[in-house]
Formats: sequence, C-alpha cells, structure tokens
Amino acid sequence: MFARILNFEIKPEKREDLIRVLKNQIVPILKKQNGFLEVLPFFPEKMKAEKVCAVSLWATPSDAERYDREAYPKVHEILKPFLTSPVDVENYHLETTVCERFVETLAA
Repeated sequence: MFARILNFEIKPEKREDLIRVLKNQIVPILKKQNGFLEVLPFFPEKMKAEKVCAVSLWATPSDAERYDREAYPKVHEILKPFLTSPVDVENYHLETTVCERFVETLAA
C-alpha cells in the first residue's frame, strides 16, 4: 500500500466549507481513480491557523503517480481558495505487515 500525505494551512473560518468541498467534490474525483483506497483528512482541535493533514491511500505507487499527473491538478485548483500556505506533498510506502487490522478493515 502507498500513501500520499498532504500538509497545508487554511483559514479557521473556512474549515466547514473545506469539509463540504472534500466530501462533495474531491472524494468523488478520488473514487474514480484506479487504485484509490481511502482518504483520511485530519484537522486540529484548536489552532489559530488550521494545519490540515490529508492522507490518501493507494494500492500501488504507480496508481498514486498516475493520480498526481492526471487528476491532482484539478483537485489542487479546487483547494486553492481555501489555502493560506503551499501544499506540501510527500509519498510513503505503508508497511502493512505492522497494521494488519487496518488493512483488513479497509478490505471489508
């Protein structure tokens, strides 16, 4: 399994709007991508500037790379109005032998 981790900041008052856009616009785009498994958006409980971390999980690195080339530019354009910082994207291999229950849950 492969993970793309995005870190960025938004204005605190934009939090609910961003959650709505994630649910209604971005997740449908992700679901259409080959190899997409899940997205996990993390929002802090209390902060002056909202530091958001979004993890998308992919079956293979090549699935994530294809998404990055073909669909992420559109997703980034959707995110732009909410951003107060550049989006930092990092890619990781998820060592699934350590988190077997998580993998089983995803497969269910």
